[in-house]
Amino acid sequence: MGAIRFASLLLLVGAIWLQAKFGAEAAGTTVFTLHNNCTQTIWPATLSGNSAAAVGGGGFELSPDATVSFPAPAGWSGRLWARTGCVASPSPSPSPSPSSPSRLSCATGDCSGAASCSLGGAPPVTLAEFTLGGADGKDFYDVSLVDGYNVGVGVAATGARVNHATCGYAGCVGDVNALCPPELQMSGTNKTAAGGGGKGEGAPTVACRSACEAFGTAEYCCTGAHGGPSTCGPTKYSRLFKAACPAAYSYAYDDPTSTFTCGTGAQYLVTFCPGHQ
Repeated sequence: MGAIRFASLLLLVGAIWLQAKFGAEAAGTTVFTLHNNCTQTIWPATLSGNSAAAVGGGGFELSPDATVSFPAPAGWSGRLWARTGCVASPSPSPSPSPSSPSRLSCATGDCSGAASCSLGGAPPVTLAEFTLGGADGKDFYDVSLVDGYNVGVGVAATGARVNHATCGYAGCVGDVNALCPPELQMSGTNKTAAGGGGKGEGAPTVACRSACEAFGTAEYCCTGAHGGPSTCGPTKYSRLFKAACPAAYSYAYDDPTSTFTCGTGAQYLVTFCPGHQ
């Protein structure tokens, strides 16, 4: 009887979640659904750009093949990313829950050691960026490699009111780590080394740095004399990113092929490691 009751409870929870999701769609609220298609556990993180609302609680653990959904308030803008190689770290005060530590140290995407992020993720990190209800009430979204790459990320608009002919798929399906040149590689063993670059002997590449982070020059960072769209163009490194991920930002002014829009009423599925089979 215990197993039957448990199965019934799962069905009830699933029904309540579906009602809440469809109710949110009907009310015009945007629901983000995050799916971990990676072979490793990740810790998705969120950062709000225009409000104090920490959607999704700012961060949480997501096991392989697991899915989590949460709403975002109207007009929200911000970013989502995956943290990898995370372990709970000592905290000045006891954590509220062993399964939800207050301190978290991550190999990539770390937000100053916080489990619930209030700061951006340390590069290199792949970002999914959103502005809901922007110009003409449309949503704007993109996947950016401007801060480097740690895992693939795909963004698809979903929902009954979505016009899939105009709401494009943004993302980075290719494995940039496998293509990353040695001078941009970051291994799991040297994250805290001076400059954060290089690769330890036999250590796997856990992220690929942007040329701006690696070299810090105006040409790669789109600053100074290269601080505008007419003076900052693609480089050999951004072209490598673009070849691997045609539907993602490869440098700061890569707008024409990298920014997507969708009308009101869209919901969003964010998939980590979308190219993993």
